[in-house]
Amino acid sequence: MTKLEQSVSEERINNQEILRVENLTKHYVDSTSFFGRPKSAVKALNSVSFYLKKGETLGIVGESGCGKSTLGNVIMQLIDATEGNVFYQGKNIQNMPKAELQKIKKDIQMIFQDPFSSLNPRMKIFDIIAEPFLTHKIAKGTELKKRIYNLLELVGLNRSQADRYPHEFSGGQRQRIGIARAIALHPQLVVCDEPVSALDVSIQAQILNLLKELKKELQLTFIFIGHGIPAVKYISDRIAVMYLGEIVELARTEDLFEKTFHPYTQGLISSVPVPDPSLRNESDEVFIEKDLPDQRNIPVGCSFYGRCPIAQDICKEIKPKLQEQETNHYVACHFPLHTD
Repeated sequence: MTKLEQSVSEERINNQEILRVENLTKHYVDSTSFFGRPKSAVKALNSVSFYLKKGETLGIVGESGCGKSTLGNVIMQLIDATEGNVFYQGKNIQNMPKAELQKIKKDIQMIFQDPFSSLNPRMKIFDIIAEPFLTHKIAKGTELKKRIYNLLELVGLNRSQADRYPHEFSGGQRQRIGIARAIALHPQLVVCDEPVSALDVSIQAQILNLLKELKKELQLTFIFIGHGIPAVKYISDRIAVMYLGEIVELARTEDLFEKTFHPYTQGLISSVPVPDPSLRNESDEVFIEKDLPDQRNIPVGCSFYGRCPIAQDICKEIKPKLQEQETNHYVACHFPLHTD
């Protein structure tokens, strides 16, 4: 091991790194030639890289179609990556033998976006939550009942509700059931795929507070995927902003909002309604016009070029690299905002 490799290894240990994603790419081929060769592909992810420390919450935010959910699904091994690697506690889980991957899957769970379609309507709540225990042969009988009742109470439900079916619950209650199922096996990492986007605003706050409480009580690590800036800001320690399958800005939450560098990030923040319009700082606002470009034909240079209000000729020709603008604040932009 070289000195550089040893230094990197020691840094990861000190940071208690739990997950590392390196150059993760996912392309969906949507048309082929007569001979079966790819003619065009939807580029959902393009060389995404980041790390996640144990106990933190990394927010992933961006418009619909930016690749957020695809990223979560690839990390969960629900879909295969085209290229790149996913390391969990130093082990590469890409192309890992099925038996070994099955053990790791106990440590990585997911909370799905739609609390209505993610629960089997033909199963009682008891059986839905029992499924992970039975699949991994962890508990049965009296011990299984005890664990399920404890989980229901932990997420704010009553044990008497275990014999009901999903259609007998509200959207917020169903999401609580989904959360109970996700934390049943005491995972280390939970991928939250827009878990509050289908809920009313008042219920969103309850679920976000529940997730924060569970994170502290169970010492969980979260990847929180969302397109609503306020929710992602409220729960995240760091935030990665995605656009067309790429991370364009990554920073600690407070740093991202105190000094936003990428015009796309500023556009997302500017789109959030403010109760008192007089509190807006119009000089900092950026309004994004036009629709997302076709993901089968992403621009050669900066992917945000066609919608950026400050784009220049170099942006069309050369793709900016994600690099450190300030300490632990990364941005992919030739002309970052708020620079001296």
